[in-house]
Amino acid sequence: MNDITLNTPSKNELIDDLELAMAKLPLLDLEVVNRFTDGMYIRELHIPAGTMVTTMTHKTQHPFVVSKGKILVTSDTEGSVTIEAPHTGITEPNTRRAAHALTDTIWTTFHVTNETDIDKIAEEILEPKDMSRISEAAGEEVEEGYKQLTQ
Repeated sequence: MNDITLNTPSKNELIDDLELAMAKLPLLDLEVVNRFTDGMYIRELHIPAGTMVTTMTHKTQHPFVVSKGKILVTSDTEGSVTIEAPHTGITEPNTRRAAHALTDTIWTTFHVTNETDIDKIAEEILEPKDMSRISEAAGEEVEEGYKQLTQ
């Protein structure tokens, strides 16, 4: 009997491939509203309908709220789900997402920190990522962090 071995890529590998394909499209600067309270960083991301976004891998558990819109999300931890406002969820450590905004969407995350420097907060809450392949595909330097690309 012949054994068949399937090499099924993980969602992270699929998101890597998606990012490489997306890097060939124009970058879209999304509106981000940063707020700080005593011991907390709040990041509000405005995602226009039709926009694809990917995230870095999160180091920490933290809550998120979708306060407006409808968005299709996929990750290893959540599978593929459609989230519609109003929705409150928890991001678990090692979560990395790809998402497609079906309508204009507002996604807000809440991070426990006393830091107010965005770059330092990113170091605290996000796993580092080698952006060289994405930069090569884009034909320009793409910085590490939340980079949004159009569909």
